[in-house]
Amino acid sequence: MTSRSKAQLAPLPWTEILAYWVLSFGSHFYSFYQLHRFSKEHEAGLERGLQLEKGLLKGFKRDPSDFEWSFWTEWAKTSLLWTLTGHGIISRLTSIFYPKFRVPALTIYGVLAASSVLGVKGVSVLLVHLGLSFSVAQLRKPALSWALNLLLLSTLHIQPLQEVQRGWYKTEEEYYLLLFSVAVCGLRFISFSLEHCWCPSEHGGVVQLCWLFSYTFYHPFFYNGPIITYKDYIEQMRRSAEESDRDHSAFSYLVLRSGRIILWWCIAEYMIHVMYMHSIQSNETYLEILPPWALGGLALALVQFFYVKYLVLFGLPSMLATVDKLVPPKLPSCVSIMYSFTGMWRHFDEGLYRWLIRYIYVPLGGSRHGLHYKLLSTGLAFGFVCLWHGGHDYLQYWALMNWAGVLVENGVKSLFASPLIHSTVEQNFSPAMKRRSIAFLSAFSTAMLILSNLVFLGGVHVGRIFWKRVFIQGWSTMAPPMLAFLYCFAQIGLERTSRPP
Repeated sequence: MTSRSKAQLAPLPWTEILAYWVLSFGSHFYSFYQLHRFSKEHEAGLERGLQLEKGLLKGFKRDPSDFEWSFWTEWAKTSLLWTLTGHGIISRLTSIFYPKFRVPALTIYGVLAASSVLGVKGVSVLLVHLGLSFSVAQLRKPALSWALNLLLLSTLHIQPLQEVQRGWYKTEEEYYLLLFSVAVCGLRFISFSLEHCWCPSEHGGVVQLCWLFSYTFYHPFFYNGPIITYKDYIEQMRRSAEESDRDHSAFSYLVLRSGRIILWWCIAEYMIHVMYMHSIQSNETYLEILPPWALGGLALALVQFFYVKYLVLFGLPSMLATVDKLVPPKLPSCVSIMYSFTGMWRHFDEGLYRWLIRYIYVPLGGSRHGLHYKLLSTGLAFGFVCLWHGGHDYLQYWALMNWAGVLVENGVKSLFASPLIHSTVEQNFSPAMKRRSIAFLSAFSTAMLILSNLVFLGGVHVGRIFWKRVFIQGWSTMAPPMLAFLYCFAQIGLERTSRPP
């Protein structure tokens, strides 16, 4: 159920692997086609409910119900694309002509760009948080720094303060941008505080403060990430600041990477033009009457759209960071070949995963001090993610499901590693059969992983209806073929794990 080394994964006959690929692609396309048919059949009803808008292409409707995609697309058109372009230009010019002034120039630009969008009052909130985090970090008490930063993050949910901050802006979207900025910067403040507590800098307080400003207001990562630790940021920035950059390959990299991002954006837009999955998931009546294949298509479309969306949202900032000689986290891996909760956390948002491991899981003991510490550190890591995302009821269910999923996977792995089970498996199963057994168990893990993602993306009602229709009402008709296709997905995932591109 967990990822294995290449040496432990036996190769399968190429005809068998080909069958898995054909069945995987075929099930995706056919289920998407059924969802497309259902979307078109109920297009008039969705349009009457004001859930559809005029499409980008003539004759097409568009489903704008995914808040995150609509939110960032609108901000990209109004300001973010322009400010990111400005960052890229300043970075290149200073890298070529004044490399030692690149970091101060980018910091100043980042502050000005944030002020132009969030306003002086919005940036002042971040400066207050930054000043408090910096001051408390000087005491070198990790528990105190944690307490302060959790308190600062909790201010996002104080109703009177929310009303005051809403009054600063003309639209709700501007206020939400402030919320996102404060939440993401909160992770940076925790990173700086703990790094300073563990390994105090040799430089004076003014130099540290300047680096914290640079880390906080680095424009490509400022609003939405991806997350990079303070330690990695300053090491990579210092190294690149000492070098003059006249490498002309950066232009070709920008062109090629920009082309990929545009392709991902087109795929995401195409999906919400031909499949109205977000509008359908918000209507329980439609969820109840979806044909079985369309129901499966809805589940796949929701998680695939989430994946493609973050290829765009993380892809553009990561591209600019790479040009700046930073090493951003890897982009999300395809969710259709994720066959475990552990793999999902490790490979979808690698930056957040590393952050959780470094600042929560390992300091609390992790797997080094026995089962109880592992339970505690894993549970608190998921609890923090739940709190950071807003702490709503559906997020609590999602966090609990992920915590349980990771623990069950690790428990099954330990069980099969025990001497009795291990020797029995080695004596009675060929290497190929062991791999098929792993894929079989992973199919059940993947089913629960998809269910947890549906709770995260659509809410408790979506997860409840899927559970009822697939595993209660359809235990003999829908669940078996679904698990069979998930088995194929898991085999593709194992193949990719053993032979990465």
